[in-house]
Parts: sequence; C-alpha cells; structure tokens
Amino acid sequence: MSEAISKGIDRQATEVAVPSKWATAFFTIWIGQAFSLVGSRVGDFALVWWLTKTTSSATVLATATLVALLPGVILGPIAGALVDRWSRKWVMAIADSIVALFAAGLAMLVLSGTLQVWHIYVFMFMRSLGGTFHWPAMQASTSMMVPKTQLSRVAGMNQTLQGVMSVLTPPLGAFLMELLPLHTIMTLDVATAAFAVVPLFFVFIPQLPRREFAAEQSVVVSLAQDIKAGILYIWHWPGMFILMLVATLLNLTINPAMSLMPILVTKYFGGDVLQLGWLESAWGIGVIGGGVLLSVWGGFHRKIVTSMIGLIGAAVGFIVVGLTPPSLFWMAWVGMLLAGFMNPIINGPFFAILQDAVPSELQGRVFTVTMSIAAAASPLGMAIAGPISDWLGVQVWFLIGGITWLMATLVMGLIPAVMHLEE
Repeated sequence: MSEAISKGIDRQATEVAVPSKWATAFFTIWIGQAFSLVGSRVGDFALVWWLTKTTSSATVLATATLVALLPGVILGPIAGALVDRWSRKWVMAIADSIVALFAAGLAMLVLSGTLQVWHIYVFMFMRSLGGTFHWPAMQASTSMMVPKTQLSRVAGMNQTLQGVMSVLTPPLGAFLMELLPLHTIMTLDVATAAFAVVPLFFVFIPQLPRREFAAEQSVVVSLAQDIKAGILYIWHWPGMFILMLVATLLNLTINPAMSLMPILVTKYFGGDVLQLGWLESAWGIGVIGGGVLLSVWGGFHRKIVTSMIGLIGAAVGFIVVGLTPPSLFWMAWVGMLLAGFMNPIINGPFFAILQDAVPSELQGRVFTVTMSIAAAASPLGMAIAGPISDWLGVQVWFLIGGITWLMATLVMGLIPAVMHLEE
C-alpha cells in the first residue's frame, strides 16, 4: 500500500476500545435518528407528490432527484475528509439542525402561498448536503461504538429500520396529506429533527485523537492530501474498486426507475397517491423482512457471497416490475417486495466489510469516496431518464436496470478480486 495511506495508520494504535455497555449509548442515538427519519420521509413523500400533481412531469421528478444526488457525488470526498477531522457528534448535530432550518423556511413559503418548484429543488439539495456529512459521521461513529462481532447485525437493523420507514411513511404521508396542509407536514419534519439532535448532547461518542498537521501546510493542501488518501485506499483495494465501478453502472440504470415511481403509478398503472403508497410499502415490507433475516442470521461467513445473492434476487424483482402489464398492479407489488427484501442482503454485509476492514481514522473518507464513486453515474442517468420516460414509459427503466444488475453480478462472480474482497 502506498506511503500516502500507510503513513501513520497503525490500526492497533488508532483503534478505540468499545465500552462494555455499548448498547445503551448507541441505541439512544439510533432511536433518536429513527424518530427524525419518520418526519424526513413523510416530508419528502409530501414534496414528491406535490411535484407530481403540480407538474405531472417525469423530467421535473428526475431533476429533483438529480439535484439531491449532486452534493454526495461532488462534495462527498471533501465531506468525508472533514468528518475524519472534526467531532463526529457535532457534525451530526449541525447537519440535522441546518436541514431542519431549511424545512422551516419551506413551510413558511407554503404558508405564504409562494412555493415554487425551484424552492423544493433548493431544499432537496440542502437535505442531501446535510446527509453527505451526517451519513459518514454516523457510520464511522457506529464502528467505534459497536463491537465488530455485532456490526453485521447492526447493519441488518439499520436496513430493517429503512424498511419500516418505507412501509409506514408512504401511507402515513398520504393520510396526513388528506388531513393537513403541506406547511404543517413540513413543520412536523422540523419537530422530529429534535429527536435526532437532542440525544447527541447527552451521549458520549468516541473520538480519535486530534491529528497534527504541518505548520507550513495550508488547510487546502492538507485537506487535499486527506482526500487523496481516501481515494488511494480504494484504488489499492482492487476488489472494492471493481465493485464500485460496477455499482456506478447499476446506479445509472435503476436509480432513475426508483425516483420516477410516482409517474409509473399515475401514467402507467392509472393509480393515485394510495397506489403509490402501496408500491413504496411493498419495497419497505421487503426491506423489513430482509433486514430481520440479516439481523438474526448475520449472513454467510464470506459477506461478499451474501451481497452477491442479494444482487441476483433484486435483479429478478426489478425485471418483474418492468414486465408487469398495466392491468396487473399486484405483480409489480410482488416485484418490489422481492427487490426490497434483497436490499438489506446486499447493503448490510457490504457496509460491515467496510466498517470492519477500514481503519477508524480513514472511515469518513473511505465511506464518502465509496458512495461518490457508486453514485457518479446517477446524475447522467437522471438527466436522460426524464425525457426518455416521458417518451417510452418508466417501466422500461426497471427492465433495463434488472437485466443490467443480473448480468453485472454474473460477471463479478468470475472476478477473484471481488469474490475474495474480504481477504
């Protein structure tokens, strides 16, 4: 491994011991994040449906998703380098607070009757920017607060939580939109953010010793070196680098399909907000099932095998959705259920590999570089998805995505560097 990576990275010297009573501290934060996630998901559902009903345009939805992707793709490595320098507790608290502030501003625009599409674009950008800092901080904190033997199970719990949110928030969002105006829903988003921020002030999160930087180095130079170290770490891990390139291709094909699901429901299946809620809930129910299975089972001894099986199953689910006739909505529901079930089986072991293998002081950078590479093609996919979906239909994207996932997984199974990723 290059000197830029290995210098000063003695894993035994930098690793922080996990307290014996780790569960109380970790789950205090985890539960607060779960409550906040409810408000965020309901708010996002309401905004997406507002865009759908106001514009009926796949291009508008694709643009909204593109705007939300840009911070992670462009600023992810910078955010990761800063997370490795700063207090991860404060990164999470400030990120959540800023997003809540913008949600409050959006609620005021709705209340005054001046809300426009571009306002929602700005809010989605800021929500994503906050997540670009919050997510690596939470992941890196998890690896320092949770014993390594429990990381796969905690990853399964995280995936289960995502599934529960996917099940609950679409019908809850649809129900609340029938009862409450949009500005009240956004106010609830602000209120639930407190559940994520407040526990951070009362729970100790282990922090690596503060790093010293050469006096002659400018902040920009030292930050650039940190980012370079994260990129080189992935570069010198061939299996992970190949996996990230393939993930880029996969995101190019399936992210547009998932983002344009409201158009699939309204234009292809002739449904309304209730049908959208059912389809999104199918994904969530599947994620819950897969997350519970992973939490209990923990996956195969070789985590990459678990992820590869999940990729094949998800591919089949997406193909089913793409082949569903307009009159057989239940068939698409089953396809989404299968794809959702496989999602934790894919992601849980993958993140456990990163948390277990990457030194703590590099995790913020490696996590964000990994996600930035994987998401790099998504903006291109979203840029072409809107016009093509307006022309051919969103269901085409599910079919293309499923076939691509299946073929890519079969090819990766023939690459030793990928199949022996953990070694």
